[in-house]
Amino acid sequence: MKQEIISYIDSIKDDIYNLSNYLYNNPETNYKEYKGSAYIINMLKTHGFNVKENYCNIPTAFYAQCGIGHPKICYICKYTAAEKSGHVFGNNVNASISVASALGLSKVVSKSGGSVIVLGCPGEYSNGAELTITKEKCFEDIDIIIAPHCDITNAESGTSMAIIPIKIKYNNNNNNNNNNNNNNIFSSLESYLFVFNSLTHLIKELSTNCFIDNISINNVSPINNSFLQSEAKFYLKATTINEAETLEKKIIELIHSLSQIMNMPEEISLFELPSQELLTNKSLSRLLAHNLKESGIINIDCCKNSSYGLGIGAISHLTPCIYPSISITENKLINCPSPAFALETQTEFCKNNIIKAANALAITGLDIIEKQDLLKEITIELK
Repeated sequence: MKQEIISYIDSIKDDIYNLSNYLYNNPETNYKEYKGSAYIINMLKTHGFNVKENYCNIPTAFYAQCGIGHPKICYICKYTAAEKSGHVFGNNVNASISVASALGLSKVVSKSGGSVIVLGCPGEYSNGAELTITKEKCFEDIDIIIAPHCDITNAESGTSMAIIPIKIKYNNNNNNNNNNNNNNIFSSLESYLFVFNSLTHLIKELSTNCFIDNISINNVSPINNSFLQSEAKFYLKATTINEAETLEKKIIELIHSLSQIMNMPEEISLFELPSQELLTNKSLSRLLAHNLKESGIINIDCCKNSSYGLGIGAISHLTPCIYPSISITENKLINCPSPAFALETQTEFCKNNIIKAANALAITGLDIIEKQDLLKEITIELK
């Protein structure tokens, strides 16, 4: 059946290339991937998949399945482009690898048993639909999850950062309505500088594994009382979600104390769902690495960790999961993400590795379906 998978994927490779090219030429941003998701859904339906659209009430998400019963092998499909810069992350390739893998495995599940699933997840990596789908407990019936992504090197799945997205909002409306009794001596700009300088010192004192990143501040002014409302957003990043949550409590306490000092009432909330760190299933990762080498992808680095958060991190705490890196370029000097990396998705080298990776991912799914001891080993590791 493995040869049947390889032969079938080879027979549809032009369709796979067309998918990658279509997404590349029609980039769509977060949760606006209407053309891209429709193209993929139509492709999967044509090949016999049953598709649930508007999955979890997310218009551009979908759940596609072929086969009946367990084991259920799920391939995460990402197809979102970056704002104004297109597929600098290579999600046109990521989607193509996942779809090709699923189509290859779908051709043998009638004989092997089990099911193959393609889960269309719009949104970015850290705050994509995976977070909502996990919260809705939609992964509890799935046995294995593979989320391939393209990169400048081949690497086994590592870990990722845990992230808590925090928003601070200051409202000076009460102060401005009574200038005679206004004791606030801080401008909005000064208040945030005070807060973030204090937070930086706090984090340095409490942890070497946590830091603040991606700070954005809106509607601030250097002039005292020149605004009614302003807000700041930032990501608290840590190696584990437990460490992040412990530090979050300290941060909230400090912000509240500083707000009292400044006589500025604050509101603190989350502006996105938190991301847990990725727990790579090592048994599953080793199996895929073996199949990648068998498929012609030889040089594979060990356990590449992500410096950003991943939506699949939350999934990995419930279901065996991996996030393998697939090289699509021979030029190791370029960066991902970048416009140069997006151009690499159009090369022959990239096209060849899409097919090689799809063969390996599909065969990995078949190995798990056929060999119950493999699934048992993978499942026990998570527990």
